[in-house]
Amino acid sequence: MQALYQAEYGGIDIKESLKNIFEQEKLIDEAMEFSTSLAEGAYKQKDEIDLIIKKYLKDWKIGRMAGVDLNILRLAFYELIYTQTPLQIVINEAVEMAKKYSTLEAAKFINGILGAYKKEA
Repeated sequence: MQALYQAEYGGIDIKESLKNIFEQEKLIDEAMEFSTSLAEGAYKQKDEIDLIIKKYLKDWKIGRMAGVDLNILRLAFYELIYTQTPLQIVINEAVEMAKKYSTLEAAKFINGILGAYKKEA
């Protein structure tokens, strides 16, 4: 999520964003590979994913969303659509990211969006 946010709002390439984060965070190779796969995939598919997010927004516009919250959702939807990660794990991770990097209200909002998707999945 941090890489997506940094790439979008910092105006840098996703690869450069990931490099910056990996220089700060010491991760094992498998974690870096998985993170890279998710971040690059979500960044590449963000227009398609944004259309999915818009489908679940009730009385809200994607442009009004906080950047952190939007990128948490982008990452979550990418993982739901393009990986084999179980839905409940993705939802839990997204909610925990929102609690850590955004607000409790954002966590509830993200849970609601992903919960609506879950009902249709």
